[in-house]
Amino acid sequence: MRQLLLILACCVGLAGPAQAQSDEIEAVINDQIKAFLADDFARAFTFASPTIRNIFGTPEKFGAMVRNGYPMVWRPAGIRYLGLEARGGDLWQLVQVTDQQGRAHLLAYQMVNLESGWKINAVQVLETPPPSV
Repeated sequence: MRQLLLILACCVGLAGPAQAQSDEIEAVINDQIKAFLADDFARAFTFASPTIRNIFGTPEKFGAMVRNGYPMVWRPAGIRYLGLEARGGDLWQLVQVTDQQGRAHLLAYQMVNLESGWKINAVQVLETPPPSV
């Protein structure tokens, strides 16, 4: 019985930091999307990793890429977080984004933890299964 209680206590203890990490990552993605909704590309750019900032150079170029390449992120109708995945040493947050036309898109956000906090290092659009009938 003591072993079972010890195992449960360890599991609960480990869930706390993992949940905090998940909450922090979701907050970063939420804050970036709020900035996109306000067309505040300078603020949205602050949530991108240094690699992404180097690639695009300016918030304006970054904003144009998001408007043209990720319109569902620029103007989402809904967002649902599906969980974190570790892939090859990288951490990916899965997010279902519903666009303005009601279509669901599955996205994977690659997250990096820097001294300044969590940053978005990449976004992949994944294939979504067809709706069930």
